[in-house]
Parts: sequence; C-alpha cells; structure tokens
Amino acid sequence: MTTPLPPPGPDGLPYHRMGHLTGRHRWWRPVVGTLLFMVAYLILSLLLIGLAYVFGELAGSPELPDGGPDFGLLSNTALDLTYIAIVLPLVLLAVLWPGRRPAGTLSSVAGRLRWRWLGWCLLAAVLPVAVLTGTAFLVPGGETGAGESEAVWVGWGSFLTSLGVLAVFVPVQAAAEEYVFRGWLTQAVGAFARSPWFAVLPQAVLFAAAHGWGTTWGFVGLLVFGGVAGWLTIRTGGLEAAVALHVLNNLVAFGTLAAVVDGLTSEETAADSPWPLALADVVTTLMYAALVLWLARRHRPQRLAPPMPPPAQPPPYASYPPYAMPYGAMPGHPYGVPGGVAPPGTGPAPHGDVPPAPGP
Repeated sequence: MTTPLPPPGPDGLPYHRMGHLTGRHRWWRPVVGTLLFMVAYLILSLLLIGLAYVFGELAGSPELPDGGPDFGLLSNTALDLTYIAIVLPLVLLAVLWPGRRPAGTLSSVAGRLRWRWLGWCLLAAVLPVAVLTGTAFLVPGGETGAGESEAVWVGWGSFLTSLGVLAVFVPVQAAAEEYVFRGWLTQAVGAFARSPWFAVLPQAVLFAAAHGWGTTWGFVGLLVFGGVAGWLTIRTGGLEAAVALHVLNNLVAFGTLAAVVDGLTSEETAADSPWPLALADVVTTLMYAALVLWLARRHRPQRLAPPMPPPAQPPPYASYPPYAMPYGAMPGHPYGVPGGVAPPGTGPAPHGDVPPAPGP
C-alpha cells in the first residue's frame, strides 16, 4: 500500500503544488488525468463535428473550402470558439477524477474563482490591450488581416449583433485555454517539481505550439505571453490575472475583426504576427504584469492554500452506552466516579453489576 503524502505545512501550498493539497496525490494521477482529458476532448470534438455536418445537410448549407458546412460568418466563428470552449468542463472533471480534489482548486488557492480580484485584473488589462490594439492599427493589415483599402465598415446592426455573440463565446474560449495551460498543465508538472519555473516553462512552450507556426516573432510573443501568464498565476495564487488579459485581448481582437466586412473570415492568429506587432505584444504583456503586481501589493490576493486542519484526536476514553458500562471507574469518563455509579440526575444507572447506592 502506498503511503499518503503529508498534507500542506503550516504555510500552505503555492498554486502549482495544489495537487498535494488533500494528501491523496500519486504520481499517476496527473498522467492518467491528462490522457483521459485528451481522449475525452477528441471524442467530444468528433461528435460536435459530426453534429455540425448533420445539421448542415439538413439545412442545405453550402460547403466551406475545407468541406465543412457553412452556417454563416458569425455562426461559423461561434462554432470554432465552441470547439475550444468544450475543454473547460473536461479539465474540471479531470481535477475531480482522477485528481481526487475539488475542481475549484484549479481556479485558485482559495478553491474558487475570486471575482473581486478578477475585476481588478480586468481593469489592469485595459491600458495594455489598448496600446496593443493601437499598434495593430499602425501595422499594415495588422488589425484585420487585410489591406486598409479592403476594410469596409459592416454597419451598426451587424456589428452590435456580432459583439453580442462574441461576448458570450469568447470569454469561455479564452478561459478554457487558461484552465488547460496555466491551470491543469501547470499543476500537473508542479505535482512533480517544487520549483515554479519548472511548472511554468513547459505549459508556455505548449501554449505557443498549440497556435501553430507562423512567424518566429509570433511564436516568441506567444511564448512570452504564456510564461508571464503562468508566472502571474503562481505569484497571485490563481488564474484570474491570466484569464483577465486573455479574455479582454481576444474580445478586442475579435471585435475589431467583426467591425469590417469579412473580417471574421481571417484565419491568422497571434502566431502569424509580424515583428512590430509581436514586439508590441511582448511589451504590453510585461506592462500588464507590472500593473498586476502593483495591484497585488495593495489588495493582497491569497497566494497559498490554507493548511489542512489537524486530524481529530480520539477521545480519552472508550465510548460505552450506559447499559454496557463495565464495573469500576474509567479515567476521563463522565460516569467515572468511585464505584462506577452515575451521580443522581446525570444519566441512567448501570444495570446488574453495581450495587445500588447506600441510603441515608
């Protein structure tokens, strides 16, 4: 039988070591959890793709160049975001089983998403995202993936409709990526490595690789984003800082594309960024990190999981029901008086073995 690992010390555990919180950690739990999560995601993705094809056939939808059904520009974008968003419930289930710990421990060391701290991080992300967006407009084709002569305003009706749809799907998609890379992968590696850097670097590389290879600068920009977001996650004890920047950045990026005709058809990602835009991404990411650290010094978000309560001590005496008390007193027992007789009014008298109390 494997001996359980000791619970957290008096100071608690940092975010990347939350796998050890309950004392149930085994080396195979993060490995099996990762494999099951990947298999479940593959199966669920294939089911969604199959359903999309069925509905496309029933609706008589035209085909996209890749052979998939064309439900319309906005619906296609929402479907693409859904393919990513479905990983969120799957990774939470992986924490519950086989992780054998509360799903909230993936959100933060407090065991939940700290909404107040998330709000402060969203506020801190406004300036860096605004600077990055302004830089994108100065780079030819950087804001829409097309030349300036091809950018045509879609009109307020279409734009507001697109914003409403994107406001529903983009935050879940961005949060899902954070829960996988800065959440599950960071804690899976952290279950074996005490150093936070060993937990941060692998997920940053995988995050950049997951966006595909476009330009070297684009890959570097994604690598820096993943590394800084992972470091902020451990430094602040939760995913709120990473989620806030990712959500706001994606909302502005998709919203900008939705403002022009056929903007959402662009297949370019941050991996395809030219060097000026990638450099601006690195600078604004570091700017955001500085703002979050400044806010953290003022608001002091919880950085460590609270220590486990000490195990309950057994009672100093055996628990005997009144009718089964042995003859004689027991140390610490409420009926432990000379002769083993309970004082009047303290409970029923023992049966048989003890003579009645003498009269006056």
